[in-house]
Amino acid sequence: MKRKRFISSTIGHTFLSVLSVLWLLPVAWLIMQSLRGEGGATTNYIIPKVWTFDNYIKLFTETSLFNFPRWFMNTLFVAVVSCIISTIIVLLTSYAFSRLRFRFRKKMMNIILILGMFPGFMSMTAVYHILKAMNLTQSLWALILVYSGGAAMGYYISKGFFDTIPYAVDESAMIDGATKNDIFWKITLPMSKPIIIYTVLTSFIAPWVDFIFVSVIMRDSYQNYTVALGLYQMLTRENIAMYFTRFCAGAVLIAVPITLLFIKMQKYYVTGVTGGSVKG
Repeated sequence: MKRKRFISSTIGHTFLSVLSVLWLLPVAWLIMQSLRGEGGATTNYIIPKVWTFDNYIKLFTETSLFNFPRWFMNTLFVAVVSCIISTIIVLLTSYAFSRLRFRFRKKMMNIILILGMFPGFMSMTAVYHILKAMNLTQSLWALILVYSGGAAMGYYISKGFFDTIPYAVDESAMIDGATKNDIFWKITLPMSKPIIIYTVLTSFIAPWVDFIFVSVIMRDSYQNYTVALGLYQMLTRENIAMYFTRFCAGAVLIAVPITLLFIKMQKYYVTGVTGGSVKG
């Protein structure tokens, strides 16, 4: 029995080790390309012959054609504002579905769940014309409206978390004279740190990496590009030979904030996904 367990454990660890290497290879290649001193989009070797940080420096100094600092700040502004709005909407919606009992509650939950299964880009044309009618196209606020407008459709994970909080907590608070509003903001939210962090992370990532909506909404508004759309311009036929290594440097820089957030908040993220708060 011990021998079988040892063999099974060895196979499992070997398999996971191989997978981890496969996952890390593209990341390592991207970092090496961002530090490559040789020009050109492709080489017949993997490890650079010349190592340099010039690609990172030029991203912030040579901004006449590709204004990376401006794009980075645009992306940060849109992601942070969208994250705040989306997080509040998701938490309020999921708490209402978890704690309140009202007419058509289950039908509304089912309808929202079904609508959320359709890809967002299916509504691109309609969204663009609505924004155009409101004179909001080619603006950062248009992106914020798009990213946070459908936030309520992601209620189901947060609702599952709130369901694990005993209703006796609410009843005790109501006996002491607390309102539903007091219970949510002063009792439930302080007990829900894992799901709050999970919602913040997911709400931040979507606008941070989105390419489809920003390419439709911004069109030729160069100064309002986000990083995803801006970096893509470096890969066009006329630019890729000169700017490919700079593109790789920009891709690495964009990955850093998300990576640091996940490393810092990993335990809360896992708890938020698996559910569970107060027991008993």
